[in-house]
Amino acid sequence: MDNISHNNNILKGYNMLFYFAGSMIMHEPSEECIVDFWERGILKNLPVSSSNPNFVIAASQLRESFSDKTMFGKLLHEDFLRLFTSQPPALAPAYESRYNKEIPGISGHHSSNVTDFYNSYGWHSKFKGQIGDDHLGIELLFLTILIDKYIKLDDEACRGEMKKEIRRFINHHILSWVPKWNKEVQLHANTLSFKGIGNLILACSEDIFTFFGQKSTTSISTDFLKN
Repeated sequence: MDNISHNNNILKGYNMLFYFAGSMIMHEPSEECIVDFWERGILKNLPVSSSNPNFVIAASQLRESFSDKTMFGKLLHEDFLRLFTSQPPALAPAYESRYNKEIPGISGHHSSNVTDFYNSYGWHSKFKGQIGDDHLGIELLFLTILIDKYIKLDDEACRGEMKKEIRRFINHHILSWVPKWNKEVQLHANTLSFKGIGNLILACSEDIFTFFGQKSTTSISTDFLKN
C-alpha cells in the first residue's frame, strides 16, 4: 500500500507539470499573471525530479528564465505569438497533424485518430470547435485524465490494462511527434521559458512512458520522486 501511495504521489506531481505546460502552449498568456507566477519562484521547486537529461535541461532553463521583471511578461507573450499562433504562420505549431503526416508509417495518427481515442473513453474536449483535438495542450489534458483514472483504480488487473492504454496513447499521439516539435521550439523560441516548457513536455512524456513500462508498480524507482 505504501508503494502504491508513493507512486500515486509521483504521478500527481507529473500531472501538475502537464497541466502547467499544456496551459502555457494553449492559451495566450496574460503578462501580469505570468510575471506573478514566475516571480513567486514556483518553477524553481518542481514537484518531481528526474535523471532524464531532457528533464534536467528543462528544470535548469525554467529556473534561469526569470531575469528582467520589467520585460519578462512582454517577451513571453511575444514568443507565444511567434511560436504557436496561426497569424503570422506559427514557427512551432503544437498540432500533431503538422508533424505526423510527414513521418512514414504514422500518417494515420492525426486529428481524427486522436478524436477516436477520446471517444473511446467518452471524453469530449471543452475546447471543441475552438482548439483542434490534436493540439498538444488538449492531448496533455487527456493524458492527465487517463493518469487520474489509473490512480483511482483499486483492481490490479484494471490498473494493468490502464497502464497499457496510457503507454499506447503516449506512443501514438505524443512521442510520435513531440520530439520533432520540441526541436522547432528549441530552434525558434526567444525565451528560456518556452525552451524549458518544450523540454519539460518531452521529458515528462518520456518519464511517464517509462514509468508505466515497469513490470510491477511496486518496483518503480524512487528516483522519480523529488527529495
